[in-house]
Amino acid sequence: MDNNFGKDFKITSFGESHGRCVGIVVDGCPAGLKLEEKEIQEDLDKRKPGQSEISTQRKEEDKVEILSGILNGFTTGAPICFLVWNKDVKSESYEEIKKGLVRPGHVDFTAFVKYGGFNDGRGGGRFSGRITAGFVMAGAVAKKLLNLLKIEILAHTIEIGGIRAEKKSISEIRKNVYPVRKGGLSNGVCKNEVRCADLKMAEKMVEEIEKMRKEGDSIGGIIEGIALNLPVGLGEPIFGTLDGEISKALFAIPGVKGVEFGSGFGSARIKGSQNNDLFIIKNGKILTETNNSGGILGGISNGMPLLVRVAIKPTSSISKPQITVNIKKMKMEELRIEGRHDPCIVPRAVPVVEAMLAITICDFALRAQLIPRVIK
Repeated sequence: MDNNFGKDFKITSFGESHGRCVGIVVDGCPAGLKLEEKEIQEDLDKRKPGQSEISTQRKEEDKVEILSGILNGFTTGAPICFLVWNKDVKSESYEEIKKGLVRPGHVDFTAFVKYGGFNDGRGGGRFSGRITAGFVMAGAVAKKLLNLLKIEILAHTIEIGGIRAEKKSISEIRKNVYPVRKGGLSNGVCKNEVRCADLKMAEKMVEEIEKMRKEGDSIGGIIEGIALNLPVGLGEPIFGTLDGEISKALFAIPGVKGVEFGSGFGSARIKGSQNNDLFIIKNGKILTETNNSGGILGGISNGMPLLVRVAIKPTSSISKPQITVNIKKMKMEELRIEGRHDPCIVPRAVPVVEAMLAITICDFALRAQLIPRVIK
């Protein structure tokens, strides 16, 4: 397995869904960064399971523990190890998988073949969305470093089950997705369960998810990630492009099936004269009139807001009976998946998209030496 990502800001992911814990090791964080546990916990609370009726009812405390790399409230320059313990585990729901039944839409079949049946299949094991708790903890560190450059990272839901939110301003996204409380922390509380800035459409999205839950089915959706105040020049073409590395990071999130920047696939249906972003001068800076490029040209940031959209598939674990293969008996059988599953994973994936975007941009900022190795 390849459990590492990044060059200067490096992360190593560990743990399984029903193992003792899940976590992350962050290597390359400069010494001297003031970092409090509550800052990590704030982001972690955004993806905590069991917070509403439309999410899995697995209830994990997800209280971060810092094992190394921080002393007296400051990073030491050593690897930082974060973990959360798995406590609300019910592995008995996965007895059918032990018998050899491979779940449609899941990694069961490919992992069984690749790892000779020795992989941990409980709750998805290493391939579970549970591991993204580690991504979020590392993302909190990355965002704190990016704050030094006044770079802001946001993510929000723009579509669920075909219900599309109207485009909202950055101020509305800030206000309606994770409003900041007095003291600078939001405590992970969102104005709506689906993390959508369009409050009217958010209600309809919630209704659709509840409908799917009652039917024993699931739906997917689209998340938009935004990075503001990027300097010009981040990215290392040809094989280390900014959009290429961001895509790689986002595809590490279980359930991601598509990534597009700016006008994305829509650019294939319009003329060059419509898609080209014309350069202008505003307040002494070179900008573009439009942002079809999504803030990236030739794999390098151009100073405009970075816009990326991420397609999330419907949750594979559904309670409706499905026909599948018993890989041990080599025969067709009926499978009814038990356990506690999200009818839509999109809302809880929002902070994960935010984290992976921050991790990647932080890595490029360190490579460009925009962040000092010791922070004073």
